[in-house]
Amino acid sequence: MSTEHPPTAQSQHFTEEPDMPKPTADYFARLGALVAIDDAASRPTRPVLEAFSGTEMATIPVATAEDLETAVDRARQAQQGWAARTPAERAQVIDKFSALVYRNAEALMDIAQAETGKARIYAQEEVLDVAITARHYATNGPKLLADRKVKGMLPGATSVRVRHLPKGVIGVISPWNYPLTLAVSDAVAALVAGNGVVIKPDSQTPYCALALAELLYQAGLPRELYAVVPGPGGVVGQAIMASTDYVMFTGSSATGATLAEQAGRRLIGFSAELGGKNPMVVTANADIANAVQGAARAAFSNSGQLCISIERIYVDKQIADEFAERFAAFVSMMKLSGTYDFTADMGSLASAAQIDTAEAHVQDAVAKGAKVLAGGKRRPDLGPFFFEPTVLTDVTDDMVCYGNETFGPVVSIYPVDSTDEAVKLANDTEYGLNASVFAGSSAEAQAVAERLRAGTVNINEGYAAAWASTAAPMGGMGISGVGRRHGEEGLLKYTEAQTIAEQRFIGIDRAPLVPKNIYRAITPTAVRALKYLPGR
Repeated sequence: MSTEHPPTAQSQHFTEEPDMPKPTADYFARLGALVAIDDAASRPTRPVLEAFSGTEMATIPVATAEDLETAVDRARQAQQGWAARTPAERAQVIDKFSALVYRNAEALMDIAQAETGKARIYAQEEVLDVAITARHYATNGPKLLADRKVKGMLPGATSVRVRHLPKGVIGVISPWNYPLTLAVSDAVAALVAGNGVVIKPDSQTPYCALALAELLYQAGLPRELYAVVPGPGGVVGQAIMASTDYVMFTGSSATGATLAEQAGRRLIGFSAELGGKNPMVVTANADIANAVQGAARAAFSNSGQLCISIERIYVDKQIADEFAERFAAFVSMMKLSGTYDFTADMGSLASAAQIDTAEAHVQDAVAKGAKVLAGGKRRPDLGPFFFEPTVLTDVTDDMVCYGNETFGPVVSIYPVDSTDEAVKLANDTEYGLNASVFAGSSAEAQAVAERLRAGTVNINEGYAAAWASTAAPMGGMGISGVGRRHGEEGLLKYTEAQTIAEQRFIGIDRAPLVPKNIYRAITPTAVRALKYLPGR
């Protein structure tokens, strides 16, 4: 259980200095004052638990739909002045924010661990991702947003430029599993593009969003432009769908489908990263030691509570027994604990609901004939939400965990006769978010990767190589998502493209001194001849 940061300590006073204190009751109260609720002190509250111990460490005011609408109205007013700044000026604020994230990394890791129960190594991963993504868009955003000239209809006579205008107010609905990364990494792109952002963080993890809000304000962002409105999805989330100009959602495929329908009725843009039942392919001549370590990281990062984590491992039968034995031994040696340091390999799950799901999936599989090679049990001696990293084999299609996302520390091994069979089974799903390949050579791995239907494919790694490559798009195929985050797509989706075309010297339907009937007669021939010009 957690003992290092109990929710009572000496008072911490608000200061303009960016260094954060440890997460204490007084610090949570300070952050709570940043919620976008006018009379927050008089509102009903809900508890926020420390995941390691399951005990209340703070409360958070519960917003209403009217609070969300007020926040959107204020963001809309502030956004006009923000959009009037140059992209470079906006980027300077986000660049300073990135530096503040690095400076306050330890405190941010503390808060992420407290709210989610993740091991510190994965809290650090989140902090680094926030800083890297902010720096990426601060550096590259102005170039992506710059006006650009494109070829016009008539060379020399038609001048065309394309502009990117902000959408207005972006609604972000973020989940509990990566409450730092997914609270702000989409938001920084939207902000650089000139938008305001109103965010509904998950009710389990509101303080991560508020901690980042404080740093954004310290970096110089007007407070109305990143408004944190905590509350239930059925109330605040629905108000976001009803009042913002574009919505970014991260969560389940079922909820994503509902929100996409609502966005469609309003004809607003919508982007989502949704669920996954992500496969790993291990070929016959792969380095088994490397694949074992990669599989452990891929399956048990953040206790398996990661949309892009691996839950299915397809291993060539020539090495399947050895891989399974070595993988089970490796997983059995992983250290579980609830400490605010780097000694744990895996932390807690985030809530009772998550551990109940993991346990139910394992029990169902075992009852139907699956074998547990490692783990498979709760660990109440460590805390209420601890569950051992679990490796299953002999999983069949009548078991719940076969095709359904567990979103916990449970992974299944499937021996296959060939790489062709592995690819076929890997693609046999409605999902298509992430995949992983371990093979004997880069050429072989690349060839396998190109056959996998997933938005990202990692070679010699489970997920981080693609995720952390912020210049490349990240998102899902099938029911795993709509649109992309990261890359130029992750920024330009928050803009409206505007084309401005100027016609000079000669008209589209006329030319000086040329009779209209003759001009119209020769126009088709002239247009066909354009293909012979360079670059046409």
